[in-house]
Amino acid sequence: MFVADNDNGLKHRPDMYNGFAVLGIFSKIEQPSCGKPLTRMEEKIGTGRVFLLSPANVAGKRARILLNPNADFELAQRLRTGVGVPLGEAFAFMSGLYFRGKLAYARAFAIAPDGCDGVLIITSNRGLVSADALVTPADLQAYCEVPIDGRENRYTQPLVRDAAALAALCANDCSIVLLGSVASGKYVDHLLPIFDTRLLFPKEFVGRGDLSRGGLLLRSVTANRLLTHIPVVSTARRGSRQPKLTPLRVNQCKAGNEAL
Repeated sequence: MFVADNDNGLKHRPDMYNGFAVLGIFSKIEQPSCGKPLTRMEEKIGTGRVFLLSPANVAGKRARILLNPNADFELAQRLRTGVGVPLGEAFAFMSGLYFRGKLAYARAFAIAPDGCDGVLIITSNRGLVSADALVTPADLQAYCEVPIDGRENRYTQPLVRDAAALAALCANDCSIVLLGSVASGKYVDHLLPIFDTRLLFPKEFVGRGDLSRGGLLLRSVTANRLLTHIPVVSTARRGSRQPKLTPLRVNQCKAGNEAL
């Protein structure tokens, strides 16, 4: 895991916690509030709620646009100069609607336990990284070099390491909400043995594609309405395709974008 450092970009900052090499990403960062959420019966709210976000495609078209050394738009210029940009912001540009929805939803409804970030991103080679950690072009390029594959140790070992550290740091009644694919094993196979019944996902994700999920998450932020978080361990993760979302009015779209 990595933390933002104003002078040198990303740095390891190891501390020991309960026998695990916990790296400094678990310094608490205040999360934007969206008011008091409507909680669901399936999720018993305890001492916190931490979100784990699946990553953007760092080898896609929008990633190449952002990493183009000749790109002159504001985000690309900030990425190339100084200490970089927040990982969440970079991934939101690369992925578009789906990641923007995940990030806005996680920031709105995270309840960060003491000493822990509430919004963490799964990466291909560095385990769990704060959405606020600053990244450079070299960091993003490094993500491209390692596939998110359950057979790839460069991916699985940092993920398991950081998930174990997170489990040790959080109380037993802290919810860990995965905003990513639960139908395949690339995340769940490694997270479920560590978090067990604490690992949750939105029930409304079942039967929806990425764009539909992104739209659903942004609507939830606009409505200040928590989705139904249910345990991964005891739930069917595949289902029939859900109907398309009703188009939002213009003012509703603006409200969702402002949540970022």
